[in-house]
Amino acid sequence: MARSRNSGGKRPGAGRKAIDIDVENLEKLCMLHCTDEELAAFFSVSTRTIESRRKQPQFAEVMSRGKAKGRIAVRRQQMKLMEAGSASMCIWLGKQLLGQRDVTPIELSGPSGERLSLGDLDAAIARAKDRAKSRSGR
Repeated sequence: MARSRNSGGKRPGAGRKAIDIDVENLEKLCMLHCTDEELAAFFSVSTRTIESRRKQPQFAEVMSRGKAKGRIAVRRQQMKLMEAGSASMCIWLGKQLLGQRDVTPIELSGPSGERLSLGDLDAAIARAKDRAKSRSGR
């Protein structure tokens, strides 16, 4: 005789009854990106119950929809900050959404301020290595 998922014995209705978790509250809490521990505390269940229920398609879909709505709410607030003139938010969103990045130019110059070529740089490195060798040989 095959057992159903919600029974714990051979006779019908045996075993612990499934705990009812309100999907509306679940979605709202997932919008806030609550952890499994926080969800479990709210519904007075164990984290193991949350983890096992997540394997059920309806439960998983409610959780993912709630998290998606939460991400949309965060993005909406970020756009409001940008529209209000927050320079740091404009920079951050530009990096995230537009692929913009900070570029710091590196310019090497010699002792008198002239531009160094790669050959000059190689020669300077070789001289530094020679000095280090001569110091360690003392």
